Amino acid sequence: MNGFTGTLHLPGDRDFEQACVGRVFNARRPLAAERRPAAVLEAATEQDVVEGVLLARERGWQVAVRSGGHSWAAWSVREQALLIDLGRFHELHYDPDTGIVVATPSVRGGDELNPYLAGHGRFFNGGHCPSVGIGGFLLQGGQGWNARGWGWAAENVVAVDVVTAEGELVRADAGQNTDLYWAARGAGPGFPGVVTRFHLRTRPLPQALTHTVHAYPLELFDQVMTWLHTVHHTVGDCVEIVALTQTPPGHERPLLLVTGLALADTPAEAAEALAPLHANPYREQALFRVEAEPTSFAEQLAGQRTANPEGHRYLVDNAWLRGSAAEVVPAMRTVFTGHPVPGAFTIWFSMAPLRALPEMAFSLQSEIYCAAYVVHDDPSQDARLRGWLDGAMAELQPVTAGQYLGDSDFTNRQLRFLGDEQWDRLQRIRADRDPGALFAGYLTATGDAPANRNHWES
Repeated sequence: MNGFTGTLHLPGDRDFEQACVGRVFNARRPLAAERRPAAVLEAATEQDVVEGVLLARERGWQVAVRSGGHSWAAWSVREQALLIDLGRFHELHYDPDTGIVVATPSVRGGDELNPYLAGHGRFFNGGHCPSVGIGGFLLQGGQGWNARGWGWAAENVVAVDVVTAEGELVRADAGQNTDLYWAARGAGPGFPGVVTRFHLRTRPLPQALTHTVHAYPLELFDQVMTWLHTVHHTVGDCVEIVALTQTPPGHERPLLLVTGLALADTPAEAAEALAPLHANPYREQALFRVEAEPTSFAEQLAGQRTANPEGHRYLVDNAWLRGSAAEVVPAMRTVFTGHPVPGAFTIWFSMAPLRALPEMAFSLQSEIYCAAYVVHDDPSQDARLRGWLDGAMAELQPVTAGQYLGDSDFTNRQLRFLGDEQWDRLQRIRADRDPGALFAGYLTATGDAPANRNHWES
């Protein structure tokens, strides 16, 4: 217990509760009566992680890991497990000869990684919310900036350093420990190890950020979204396309915002790529329009902070959608137009046309991603707001293909998130690499048992 550079917190310590949940982003946190870790290790070094795994083996504890603390269900807080919190283990190094950046899991993509890379003229397509740690984000696949054009962030993981269930530190990449490399790109909390470093392929920093925003009254939801379904696959692949319903600052009611963000090399290239979004036949009925105007990452991140404020309670759910506009648009109507509180917002994220995925655990996607976020401050409203969200998502069920781990809460609802073949392969890897189930895995409504394909909703 005395060999850690970091700090080991035990039940009864004055700061134990803070160590358990203090870095959980969602203020709707698990209570000690619901889930109480056996101990919390605030790791400060890679060796701390190794020693933590060995301690858990010695004590008969499971291991759970926290990188940034942004999982909506606080997956890192597990009953009688050792929580290894990586928040104090912080390293960044960029190699200009290879374009590879090495970063520890708690590094925040928008707040730390990309500002650091910008000094080298480079960029990584990390998460939109700037305070999200890269660890959980990348393990779940990584739906980052312009995923429809650049692919999933996990596709740019070229290697990971991993502490295994035996307490060994190994490198996993395309040439060694390939099973762990495959699993690290999509398994999420089901990964059988603790990643201590990610080796990431970077790209040139976009030189011309340009955006288009059309704001519509919700009465035009069906018409505008039906049109968007017919054209989003024709827009250039340097454009991130998002439609969302939210109440913008200075407005009293929610609006439908159809947005395009071009991450291009020149303003002319960006304007050309955004042009299909300007041809919306309802554009003259927009409440306001921004068309092909310069923007910046600072401006975009400020908008993300406004939509995802810290210190609030979040209820979140998501679905991959498939079907024609005639099927999908009516199914989405409630989740987009019936928000129960002003802080709620719902996004429609284009992935069209779908790109072929590389060989990795992440394997389930469709052309349309939908996620709903209910943001509020009143604990007494949790049940009512959960009821609204569950009902709205149920209306999507006929056009739902599965869900994305990053916006999921298996304690509430569990859908498919991997292809069947990939799920079965992951279970074989977990059985081989962690036969004693040292790592806690997926947190479900029935407790700490791994998510089971037979329990997935169809």
